[in-house]
Amino acid sequence: MMEGALIVIDVQNDFCPGGALAVERGDEVVPLINGLIKRFDHVILTQDWHPAGHSSFASSHPGKLPFETVEMPYGEQTLWPDHCVQGTPGAEFHPQLEWTKAELVIRKGFRKAIDSYSAFFENDHQTPTGLAGYLRERGFTKVTFAGLATDFCVAYSAIDARRQGFEASVILQACRGIDLAGSMETMTQRMRDEGVALI
Repeated sequence: MMEGALIVIDVQNDFCPGGALAVERGDEVVPLINGLIKRFDHVILTQDWHPAGHSSFASSHPGKLPFETVEMPYGEQTLWPDHCVQGTPGAEFHPQLEWTKAELVIRKGFRKAIDSYSAFFENDHQTPTGLAGYLRERGFTKVTFAGLATDFCVAYSAIDARRQGFEASVILQACRGIDLAGSMETMTQRMRDEGVALI
């Protein structure tokens, strides 16, 4: 068995082909992640979980289009198509994801006024999800990430794991990226700079 906790990021219908914010070939990670879930004793999932009319949705900003940016009180925010709305089929985990073994599901992005990429913090980098405390109380020091999307939620989660003092690795073949204006290269480098092991 692999050491530490496996954290599976946002393997939800809206991030897979046919979804509202589809990551190209995002569904290819599902069998790889199912294999990883079998190899870890401890599995945690994150789930993007937005209320309707979330402030990160382009539809909440008249005249703005998806992938444009706006200034929010917490800094620059990319605007997204409406996605992963609470209780909708798009917010559900991919139907082939074998996730019953998960010990915890962390929902993020449920505060209407602030987006959340990281499994650890909202995008103000101050409002915690509670994951770091959970991991510490459980005695975990090492976390491994897989899921969607490499250059957003996976990268921000891995960087925050390092900043919270955890040993962190990302299994790149079990991730897929969006690559918005070179974000894959930028965030891969940022992960390396923070000491995340890229496998």
